Amino acid sequence: MIRTLIIDDEMKSQATLHKLLEKYCTGIEIVGFAHNVKSGVESIDELNPDLVFLDISMPDGDGFEVLQKVKSRDFEVVFTTAFNDYAIKAFQFSALHYLLKPINYIELQAAVERYKENHKDLDLNEKIQVLFDSLNNQNKKIVLPTSNGLKVVEIEKIVYCRADGSYTHFYFLDEESIMVSKALSNFEELLPSDIFCRVHNKHLINLNFVDHYVKGRGGKVVLENKEEIEISEGRKAEFLKRLKNIADFLPDSKK
Repeated sequence: MIRTLIIDDEMKSQATLHKLLEKYCTGIEIVGFAHNVKSGVESIDELNPDLVFLDISMPDGDGFEVLQKVKSRDFEVVFTTAFNDYAIKAFQFSALHYLLKPINYIELQAAVERYKENHKDLDLNEKIQVLFDSLNNQNKKIVLPTSNGLKVVEIEKIVYCRADGSYTHFYFLDEESIMVSKALSNFEELLPSDIFCRVHNKHLINLNFVDHYVKGRGGKVVLENKEEIEISEGRKAEFLKRLKNIADFLPDSKK
């Protein structure tokens, strides 16, 4: 059984989530409830849950404070929030789960299933650090869901990404590659737009790794790892504009 704790300042929200978990999610044992940061920290330290549903907004602080104050983070967490634009990008960077209120039972089932599949793949401390960095607009790392679990990578070391249907392949300078079960469009939206540029339906490149551009109808770009990437004709102008912007910031660039 998955020992589960619900932390939410609204009694109605606690009761609703409790009912949804009992009705739609197998293997869940509710071990307790808490209603603010203080009682949340005390409950985690005392009950040692496997899974915590954690409200972000509470009277005496927020859910992030709970994670900072507990003695041990030996559990998985699913954040719950009524704000559909609150920190969503940070959660996506960190691969931490979140549910929007009112909670949909299908999304709740999916969150519990993800816990069952991934909870041992990556220490929560690593994901929390990526989350906090992202919340502070320091998006230096991203957590990628791979076929083997979860992997933390440094964004600046990603050379390019290649679409493969509903999957995306990440390529790095050391020739390592990672396949992720999400479409390239997700990462085009997520990765910093001042560095990453979509040059083709299949490719998103890191402009910092461009070695040179070869002219043509669309042309092609040669990256530092010697990989040649075609530029689609419709994306050529935007690519050259973005590349020039990068060059203009180089210390020895000639303006």
